[in-house]
Amino acid sequence: MTEDADSFVEHRRLIIAGSGISGLSAAIYAARSNNEPLVLEGDEPGGQLTLTTEVENYPGFPEGISGPELINNMKEQAKRFGTEVRHGIIEDVDVAEGTSAGDQTQSGNASERPFTVTLKNGDVYTADAIISASGASARTLGIPGEEELMGYGLSTCATCDGAFFRDEKIMVIGGGDAAVEEANFLTKFASKVYLVHRREEFRAEDYWVDRLMEKVDEDEIELILNTEAVELHGTPEEGVDHVTLVEHPEGHPTDKLDDPETEEFDFDVGAVFYAIGHTPNADYLEGTAVQRDDDGYIIAKGGSGANQTATDEPGIFAAGDVVDYHYQQAATAGGMGVKAALDADDYLEELEREEKQAAAAE
Repeated sequence: MTEDADSFVEHRRLIIAGSGISGLSAAIYAARSNNEPLVLEGDEPGGQLTLTTEVENYPGFPEGISGPELINNMKEQAKRFGTEVRHGIIEDVDVAEGTSAGDQTQSGNASERPFTVTLKNGDVYTADAIISASGASARTLGIPGEEELMGYGLSTCATCDGAFFRDEKIMVIGGGDAAVEEANFLTKFASKVYLVHRREEFRAEDYWVDRLMEKVDEDEIELILNTEAVELHGTPEEGVDHVTLVEHPEGHPTDKLDDPETEEFDFDVGAVFYAIGHTPNADYLEGTAVQRDDDGYIIAKGGSGANQTATDEPGIFAAGDVVDYHYQQAATAGGMGVKAALDADDYLEELEREEKQAAAAE
């Protein structure tokens, strides 16, 4: 690896990638275990929760708490026990030469360490263990009004924010399992849910489509097909007011804006929920033995015993939305972060024992 003249190399016992709920929960436990974790914030400091204005379903806050405030409180708590937090985006992680998933001691730990962690700014760290808690970024449309209204009537999590919009007209955008599931969920709160999909057919499983059509028959959900959103209107103070949509009878209307059959119209709603998928932030692990599924989510050991957050690369653990594509809740991410810290602590203690045994044998 060629180092930039301005770069530096610093060794850390434990590096945690990500400063959302999962990463900070891991940091609190790791610091209390005297593992002196370094948290690298990444390009979305605080994670998805910073996009949520009010959090009412995180245990311990009966009156709710803002997403940014919860993150800041957790960060201060982690620092209190010895965590260091730095801004940094990981470019890649290299395994020390001669070590791999197949080059292990009897205990299952790598026989050599450390990992080399290179940041996008050229800084270089080495680490005995890594917790990947870098999350998954919700996909967005990139349309006007989106940035200003995110967290103010525009959301990417129905479970998190649906209850804020009781008796409102709510629009869900998407056509897969997540979109259909969220549309069904939001009928608990909305005066009516409008599901906007750019095609005629849904990509969701038959089970969810059947549930959807039951809600359509009951007039709780209305389908707006072959349609896409092109602009969101409203203010942070007043929330979403209406959405500009385009429709084409053959679908994918934004690809056919010049077609005379494409129709543009405004639609009044009080909230919009994107359900167009997430992108896990784990590309920096590509050079390791860490396995990922077809969508890019890290595959951890799981199960009901110890070491549930371990990956196929000894010394790398994973927690939160970078693993969990199903629940994606703050409370579940926090719990996984705690597990990762405990698993990493066991790993580091075993590594230390092996090093002492090797030194004594020389």
